[in-house]
Amino acid sequence: MAEHEPMVEVFIYETRDFLSKLEELALKSEEAQSFDPDDVNEIFRAMHTIKGSAAMMMLDEISKLAHAIEDIFFYIRELHPKKIDVSSVTDLVLAAVDFMQGEIDVLDEGNTPSESSQNMREATEAFLRQMKIDNGDDPDVDLRKVKGAQKPAASSTAAPAPAQKPAAPEPAPQYYIGAAKDEAKPAEGPLHVYEAILKFDPGSGMLEVRAYTVISSFQSEVTELHYLPDKLLEDPEAPDKIEKSGLKLYMTATKSLADIKTTLEKTSFLTDLKVRELKSTDECLYWPSKTEVATQEAKDAEAPIVPNVPVTEGAKSVPPAVKKSTEKLSPAKKDAAHKEHESQVISVRVDKLDRLMDLVGELVIAESMVVQNPDLSGLELENFQKAARQLHKINGELQDSVMALRMVPLEGTFKKMNRIVRDMTKKLGKKARLLLRGEDTEVDKTINDHIGDPLMHIIRNSIDHGIEMPDERTAKGKPESGTVTLAATNAGGEVVIRIMDDGAGLDRDKILARAKERHLLTKPEGEYTDKEIYKFIFAPGFSTNDKVTEYSGRGVGMDVVVSNIKALGGSVVMDSDPGKGSTTTMRIPLTLAIIEGMSVMVGSSRFTVPISAIRRSFRPMHGEVFKDTEGREMIMEDGECCPVVRLDEMYGIKGAETDIEKGILMLLESRTGGLFALHADKLMGVQEIVVKPVPKFIDGITDKTGISGCTLLGDGSISLILDAQVLGSILK
Repeated sequence: MAEHEPMVEVFIYETRDFLSKLEELALKSEEAQSFDPDDVNEIFRAMHTIKGSAAMMMLDEISKLAHAIEDIFFYIRELHPKKIDVSSVTDLVLAAVDFMQGEIDVLDEGNTPSESSQNMREATEAFLRQMKIDNGDDPDVDLRKVKGAQKPAASSTAAPAPAQKPAAPEPAPQYYIGAAKDEAKPAEGPLHVYEAILKFDPGSGMLEVRAYTVISSFQSEVTELHYLPDKLLEDPEAPDKIEKSGLKLYMTATKSLADIKTTLEKTSFLTDLKVRELKSTDECLYWPSKTEVATQEAKDAEAPIVPNVPVTEGAKSVPPAVKKSTEKLSPAKKDAAHKEHESQVISVRVDKLDRLMDLVGELVIAESMVVQNPDLSGLELENFQKAARQLHKINGELQDSVMALRMVPLEGTFKKMNRIVRDMTKKLGKKARLLLRGEDTEVDKTINDHIGDPLMHIIRNSIDHGIEMPDERTAKGKPESGTVTLAATNAGGEVVIRIMDDGAGLDRDKILARAKERHLLTKPEGEYTDKEIYKFIFAPGFSTNDKVTEYSGRGVGMDVVVSNIKALGGSVVMDSDPGKGSTTTMRIPLTLAIIEGMSVMVGSSRFTVPISAIRRSFRPMHGEVFKDTEGREMIMEDGECCPVVRLDEMYGIKGAETDIEKGILMLLESRTGGLFALHADKLMGVQEIVVKPVPKFIDGITDKTGISGCTLLGDGSISLILDAQVLGSILK
């Protein structure tokens, strides 16, 4: 993401939010095979806002396409047609969303969007025309120009569409956003009062945006300016009002009538202009009195009236003049307005939250350096201990507050998967639906941003490899439509995400045969368990498809899953019940920044083990640790033999305690490797640690060392963080 001016940043954020909502509403309507009136209004408003905002940003292709989609929903909203191909309308909306999202991505990268939406607009306009014919309406009537449009009586035979004359080349739209002006000098000369009425070419479209552009550029030419209609970009009827009565400007200026007229004549798509001088503001049809202006200024803090459209940094925004309302609000309305005012939400850049989280981490380290200062060793300082406890309490609350700021629900990411299922089933000729469970589960913003790709690949794998064709499912006695369930739950300090399908399951023999072809086997075939065989799916370049398709066959999808989840400090496991379906389980920490860890000493080295991985710690009794037939140290836990890992032997540490009964065993639970015990000299206690990345040369051998990061201790020394998941895999 490139650095942007504030107005570009706001535009990108708001438009992406609208597009996400549009996709969700379109998929919801397609599933119901009908358009709910509230959804139609919401889609119409979203497209209307995108149209205006994109026009102000001079992104004409987005603006025109949004206008074309808006026309469809205007027709649906006003005439309530009985014949609507919901699936085709959804296709048009989703195609438009994809196009706009692509253009926004280009803009976000700091480049200028240049793709044409002409083909999509023509397809959209042709669809609307055909829908009008199918419902017995005149395809050539623009309902926006007919006030109080009524649905005409349906004729028995729809008239054929008349041949359209080739349209004259449309001049390139011109939008101007005024540049920053120097501080204006006091007006010199007598003030004149003028009235101007501008009319635009109705075929130019987006009349409300053109009117706002005129006002934006003309504001600096006059001393005071008011206009009608007053809510250009907020009122859906503003374009109709401008087309019928024109844009009316009322102003005071020191310039002559000729100068005012010359300036306004430069307006693009202008068809008529009338300018006259008035004797005073009393002759104006609309001119707020001083009392009204003062009242409005007092209300500005509660209800900003500047249209919610980004403008170029430094540009002069134009506050629209609003008539004083004579309507008295009821107590209920006043209470509702008050509550709406109290509900305030602000958007904050993620990098600012990252910086805040880093500072909290440094504060945690600083607290440890103060409290664990070796100079205080052996001293009894009661007041210091009280102050230290209070500092720890405040730090904990601050950390919780910052973490709460970064926590976001998985709902948005989960709902995006509906699009994957919808598109794949249509292209593959399959039938399936997506069920969401626990989408309100919250995770750190960074984690939420990085699990989208893994989820997409797993769900695509479930649809492509798992869900059978409808006739095949029927023959097996299954419902014709398959089900993919995406569920999330909290489990301690991590979130567990499961993707389950009721398809054919994984073909164990086929996976094993392909692994053998690729020379991935490291032991005899008969010694592999089912879970070990299923893990081959995540190997780079591994695929069971013999032919490369749009969705599979390249062996890169599931590899992405492992690499992304591993980067988040999580794990992924796949299981299957042949003929009944498969389940993929991802376990990911709720946060990556600050965790609780047990600090242990091995010789003169310090290690930290995340508390979430420790089942229990104990000093082994005599004879409790024994050796198996291969000479490996083992210990029994719940009837299971668990291997013992000596950290001093694993990392070649000298001076460590060699008598296992004098040391401490920590029983760790690996998500895929079962239980195992770590032997250390002694426990140093639990503390909050700030996870820091390890150097690249260590990071490259993490799979062999089990070291996932490091942290800075209170005495300034470094402690390596051990990953129980990786250690468990090494032992296997």
